[in-house]
Formats: sequence, C-alpha cells, structure tokens
Amino acid sequence: MPVASHVAVAAVVIVLTLVNVLNNRLLPAAYVLTSIVATAVLLVLLRSAGVGWDQAGLGRDAVRRGVTWGLLLVIVVAVCYLVCALLPATRDLFLDRRVGSADPGRLAFEVLVRIPVGTVLLEEVAFRGVLYALVRSEHGVVWATVVSSGLFGLWHVLPASGISTVNPFFTRIFGAGPLGAVTATAVAVAAMALAGAVLCELQRRSGSLLAPAALHWAANGLGFITAYLVINFR
Repeated sequence: MPVASHVAVAAVVIVLTLVNVLNNRLLPAAYVLTSIVATAVLLVLLRSAGVGWDQAGLGRDAVRRGVTWGLLLVIVVAVCYLVCALLPATRDLFLDRRVGSADPGRLAFEVLVRIPVGTVLLEEVAFRGVLYALVRSEHGVVWATVVSSGLFGLWHVLPASGISTVNPFFTRIFGAGPLGAVTATAVAVAAMALAGAVLCELQRRSGSLLAPAALHWAANGLGFITAYLVINFR
C-alpha cells in the first residue's frame, strides 16, 4: 500500500537533515558516497508514496526535453561567467580561497565527480524531484515550490556558514566578525531559496529534472572552473 504523501515528505526531511550534518560536519570525506545512498533512499520514498516518475521529472519522455533545455542553459551560464570574469567590477566574485588551493586533479574531481554526483544529483532529486512531486501531488504547484525552495534554502545554512571568511568579496561587504558571518549566511540562504524557486519552475516548464540539473551543474561546476582560472592566471 502507498505511504501517505505527508509521511513520505517527513521521511525525506529527516533523511536530508541527517545527510546535511554528515556531509558538512561529521563525515565530509564520504560526501559523494553519502549523497548517492541518500539519493537512492529518496527515490524509494517517492515510489512508496505512489507518485510516478513523470511527476518528478524522471519519465522517459523527459530526457529529450531536458537535454535541449540543459544545453542552452549551460551555454548561457558559460557566457555570463566569461563576461563576469573579464569585467574588473565582478571579477572578485570568483576569488574563493577554497578554489585557490586546488590543483588540476582536484579541479577535475570537483567538476566531474563531486559537483555532479555528490551535489547536483542529490539536491535535484531531493528538492526538484522527490519533494516537489510529493507536495505537488497533494497541494499543487505553488505549495510545492514554496516547500521545496524554502527547504533548499535551509539546506545551505551549514555550507554557507563560512562564506564571509573564504571570499574577500563577501568579507568586504559583510565584514569578518560574527555579525558579518551571520548576515552573510542569512543572505546566502535567502539567495538559495530564490534559486530553488527558479529551479522548480524550470522543472515544471521543461517537465524534466535534467533541465534544472544542467543549470545547477553549470552554476557550480563552471563557477569552480572560472574561479580557478581567475585565481591562477590573472
């Protein structure tokens, strides 16, 4: 018998809370493996609630549309990053100390493994796939977007907690003290919630999880590449 959608949503939130703590505090070395296992668990929860793959943007017919949307979005992000990297006013956005210490091996691992498998796969399946489909099946698009994007913002509390200290651009804006750190984290969480709403709408319009996944990878992966190039070859 299908599990009630609200029970499945609660289970998803519990799983994501545990994964967030494991990946950011307790066991960051197992980031990719933890994310893969969590993704599989979330998909089981989706099906246990009787919600179909199509509603999560994972149907067979969604592949072609997702690939088309995805390629266009990757190109748009690449052009935007190129322009921002070339303009002095925006170049400092890419001065992330976490990227500056990377060697070519780590660059490849981040862009080809950690970001697409550890980050994009889990987050898109969780927020634009499973959560979005579960809530939408019971309460419609608006509530699905609100719940998914709100939780997506909260998901970034731990990852964003040190943003004001690793990027001099944000340090100048918010300061390096405790108040600056809290303010920077709050702004990052709000920005991620807004980004989550955009990704939800992209899933709805394209009917495919591949579209938001491509945009998500482009934002993170191409951002890492751009930061690496700006820091090491300026």
